[in-house]
Amino acid sequence: MPSSTPPDLDEYRHAVADLLDDLRHQAGSPALAAAGRLEEPRLAAVLGEVPGGLDWVRSELLAEAATFRPDSPSSAKDHHAFVRVFLLSQIDTLWWADAPEFATDDAVATSPELVDLEPLRLAGRLRFNYRRQPDSFVGRARNAARRRLAPNRSPHTAGVRFTRVRPELAALINRVAEAFAVVAPEAPTLWVTSMTRSVDHQLHLRTLGYSALLPSAHCNGYAVDVEMAWFGRFGAAGALATVLLELQQRGLVNVIDEGQAWHVCLSPGARAELRAEYERTMEV
Repeated sequence: MPSSTPPDLDEYRHAVADLLDDLRHQAGSPALAAAGRLEEPRLAAVLGEVPGGLDWVRSELLAEAATFRPDSPSSAKDHHAFVRVFLLSQIDTLWWADAPEFATDDAVATSPELVDLEPLRLAGRLRFNYRRQPDSFVGRARNAARRRLAPNRSPHTAGVRFTRVRPELAALINRVAEAFAVVAPEAPTLWVTSMTRSVDHQLHLRTLGYSALLPSAHCNGYAVDVEMAWFGRFGAAGALATVLLELQQRGLVNVIDEGQAWHVCLSPGARAELRAEYERTMEV
């Protein structure tokens, strides 16, 4: 039976970090070793609250680890990083498992719960950048040419498939971008690499070798990914990390270091505040 007391997420994050430190000193499969320790109290306090509980988490961890390949275009560089990303993503699942997912691309494109960022960008309301994913060979060739001519001008990402997000996510990203501009004024504007995804697209990413987990807060519109590695060229990655971790400390988001990009998931407790902020400052 789920507890009536919300679990201590900071303590859970510390427990995940401690577990990964231990696993690096052990031989064998990190996922198998982690699966045997999920009942540890600081871990079980969160994982036991996830729909399906510890048994579901354990089976999913082992199943996902069995298909993970570190040389694939994955968000995790090795098996230890995969275990960390998987366990931290369970916070997203705890928060949003009951939220309906966008099953198809058409569902993302037509949902009245989402807003299109393009009119907001044209109106000058956005404080962050993104690149739309080209849908033709000509577009992909054009982007490839730009990367060759100016390889450091923008992050090396495929671009976002959809420019539609929940209004509160638009306000959240703007808030991150504004805070980042204050602490790193010489750095380029915050860059978003992934927003809302359909379940169909998440499954497609899996066929390409990405460790695109399901369920995912991307698929119900409560998560984005922001570029991190590129800002290292400007000495600003640490400043961006500080902004994101401060928001996490305040309980507004869950943050996962995925290497090149960091995953940012909105907390249910911050939803109303950010929706109001969107309506007050961004609606066109």
